[in-house]
Amino acid sequence: MEGLASPASDGRYAIHSLRQGILDSDLPNQQTGRPLVPDQFYASDQDQLRSPVSRKKLRLKLKLHGRLYAQAEEASTEDPDDGDSLDEEFEEEFEEEFEEEFGDEETAEVYDPLEGYNRWMHGFNDWFYINVGFPVARGYRWVVPEGGRLAIKRFFHNLIFPVRFVNNLFQLKILNTGEETLRFTINSTVGLLGFFDPAKSWFGLEAHDEDFGQTLGHYGVGGGVPIVLPFLGHSNLRDTFSLYPDYQLDPLHGGSYPNQALNRGTTIYRPDTYQELGVTIFEYVNEYSFRVEEYEAFRKDAIDFYLFLRDGTEQARNQEIKE
Repeated sequence: MEGLASPASDGRYAIHSLRQGILDSDLPNQQTGRPLVPDQFYASDQDQLRSPVSRKKLRLKLKLHGRLYAQAEEASTEDPDDGDSLDEEFEEEFEEEFEEEFGDEETAEVYDPLEGYNRWMHGFNDWFYINVGFPVARGYRWVVPEGGRLAIKRFFHNLIFPVRFVNNLFQLKILNTGEETLRFTINSTVGLLGFFDPAKSWFGLEAHDEDFGQTLGHYGVGGGVPIVLPFLGHSNLRDTFSLYPDYQLDPLHGGSYPNQALNRGTTIYRPDTYQELGVTIFEYVNEYSFRVEEYEAFRKDAIDFYLFLRDGTEQARNQEIKE
């Protein structure tokens, strides 16, 4: 097709991969308190981000800490000899609840033949987040108020409508496809190009985030071996190959099908490689401005942070495919 740029030759596909990672993120949102990690950057409604960490486990962890604190306070005001009985009672209750919550989860060993490389790249990404990404995001957050950052997030999410539309259609989710179309129409007009979300606040129309990796998973394609991508973080073989089809549906990237249609007859927005990189970095920093403290908290608490992100990301993707 005339005007279709080669992502391998001009670097645009690499930029798309970074940006797609931001959209597939599962870091926590400060407004909702839902936990996320920055290895998968953004893939949900801007006010309700999904977490790559099992929400059940996170809820259970909060319950555990809450009960521990409550029992510690009770034990301090009662007979000290009752402490052991309190601990035994709590352990039994906790074990029963843990079995009830997770008894049906798979415990099979994860096949990770690239673990050596993955751990090295995980370490590089972690260093980048802590020493480069987060300091810049903190400065940006200090300058731009929260309302402005949320509006920017909604704007970018609205632009990726073609990705959601096509993948919902491929999965034969007709109602979701229609709802996404209504959302895009309303938010692009009444919502001032997507900076606001009247489709949700006025009409209750929810976003249905789907990508090509979820489409393949919907039809039974397994995730394959885990892979840690530079800057993007934890993924798998299926989702890595799925980045390219989604690239072809992203209107912000020169050479994509929506971008070519947008510029047919007259040039409206046809970015070169450096312009794409600038837009990607801007979106990256805006998204990270919501997620600094949460990532650092998970990083501090995890016994093996690599396994924590690897397994949590895989569980989240499986849950997204089921939904």
